[in-house]
Amino acid sequence: LYEAETWRTTTTIIKKVQVFINSCLRKILNIHWSDTISNSLLWERTSQLPAEEEIRKRL
Repeated sequence: LYEAETWRTTTTIIKKVQVFINSCLRKILNIHWSDTISNSLLWERTSQLPAEEEIRKRL
């Protein structure tokens, strides 16, 4: 695979992981779909970093 193909796949996987993490955080905080809250506010409330930043920090 070329580097661009690998990055595209990695970006797709990171986005899917982030959606899963966000849904788990919303369940933990008991935030329903009708309650509008931005992802950045969700991360702030839970002291979390976006998945991409967390992965880059560990590399």
